[in-house]
Amino acid sequence: MSYTTTIKQEIATISCTKSEMIAELSGFIRNNGTLSEDTIILTTESETTKNRIKSFLKASYEVESLVEIKDSLNFSKKDLYVININDKVDLILKDIGYIDESGKLLPSPPTYIVGANEEIRAYLRGVFLSCGSINDPKTSRYHMELLIFSPDEAVFVQKLLNIFDLNAKILNRDKGYMIYIKEAEKISDYIKILGANNAVMYFENVRVYRDKKNKTNRLNNCEQANIDKVFQTAAAQLEQIEIIENTGSVDLLDERTQIALEYRKKYPETSIKELSEIISVETGKPLTKSGLNHRLRKIKELAERIKKQESKEK
Repeated sequence: MSYTTTIKQEIATISCTKSEMIAELSGFIRNNGTLSEDTIILTTESETTKNRIKSFLKASYEVESLVEIKDSLNFSKKDLYVININDKVDLILKDIGYIDESGKLLPSPPTYIVGANEEIRAYLRGVFLSCGSINDPKTSRYHMELLIFSPDEAVFVQKLLNIFDLNAKILNRDKGYMIYIKEAEKISDYIKILGANNAVMYFENVRVYRDKKNKTNRLNNCEQANIDKVFQTAAAQLEQIEIIENTGSVDLLDERTQIALEYRKKYPETSIKELSEIISVETGKPLTKSGLNHRLRKIKELAERIKKQESKEK
């Protein structure tokens, strides 16, 4: 079972007031329904969604809708439920804000349909049940989308989503408009708005796990990068020391720098900080990291002078 299906099944258990039922029906029918003569035709692959829509029509309008089962055409193994509403069609369409009193199609529902927060949530549930999907956070990137045909409806739904500060955006597609959210925290808030609390808990548990895993990976990568840097720095210093020794130039260094040279050779894989601590302990003379760096720079400068002199002689 997909994560989207899980959310839709949980949504289907939420109880509603009469006004919330109408708002949810409005969101579903406006984004799913087609009109054929005196019939509203709705489709869904979800049996729980089908049952919810039927129960709302019965409770709100005392309408018994007819259901056909057809093979799905999108290569899924699920059946397609086709809900046919033949009774009180004009009343239902006016009541949910699909058409006005003269029968003209409305580009977006009247404000009374979504007059309160709970009605907005209900409308958004209807839209999600109709055309929404959310990726399983465990198996892929964070992504929520709603595929909407009408540009006016797309803008209207986006505005409703952003009332809750969800940062929903719209993309123009060949066959409509995609409203999407990609931020994990915002998707979690969206699921919460829909009322799917169990799905929110699952999403948050996975998100926390992924965040911790990513943080650990970043720390490991950072640690490895630091180790690589230590090895590269030490290798360069050993090469400088070799140049100085091969030319018999060690005596050109002061006594403290010669000590640093010997300890770098003795501990070739330690960091500057660790090496300064070792020298401090073994010689009994405190040496800071910056102090050791100063001595190692003297070694580098001498090696560079030697190389420069050798290149001139050639």
